[in-house]
Amino acid sequence: FLTLMVNFRHLVYGLSLIEKLRGMGPRKLYVIFALTDETYALLTSVRVPAGMRPSDFYFAIALLDQSYWILGSVIGSVAGALLNFDTTGVDFAMTALFVVIAVGQWKENPQHLPAILGGVCTFVSLSLIGPDNFLLPALGAITLFLLALRPRLDKAGTTDKPAAADFQRKEASESWH
Repeated sequence: FLTLMVNFRHLVYGLSLIEKLRGMGPRKLYVIFALTDETYALLTSVRVPAGMRPSDFYFAIALLDQSYWILGSVIGSVAGALLNFDTTGVDFAMTALFVVIAVGQWKENPQHLPAILGGVCTFVSLSLIGPDNFLLPALGAITLFLLALRPRLDKAGTTDKPAAADFQRKEASESWH
């Protein structure tokens, strides 16, 4: 059940990208299939380079990210079978990865309420329930709060869109000069 709930985020990832991936045709299915946490972070925060079609850019990100995952897994599997070494202390890597992703999202998105809400719900759940069983209640609380606050978050997000569109038009116009 925990695996199902943790991986439920991929459904949310795909649903939140439907508008951004509109018009990609069959490639949209591949991009959704290839979503990882890192790919999602890039697709939601990176700016499409001037002169490049967004659909091509998003597809390339998904394809390259999935290729890196596969290649890294194969290399890791082969190296792990051939080499025998102590991996003590490497367990911080995933934590560091998520911290880097969170900091990037924090800097890119002016709407910080979802991140703060996620941190608070996780901390409260960890404090009340303990480290063995805190994840599902934290995810449930985060989901409920985000659903309840969705009108406010959507309203706050729409005020940023015209400014972002103006910035992208200005950036595209400057790149042609």
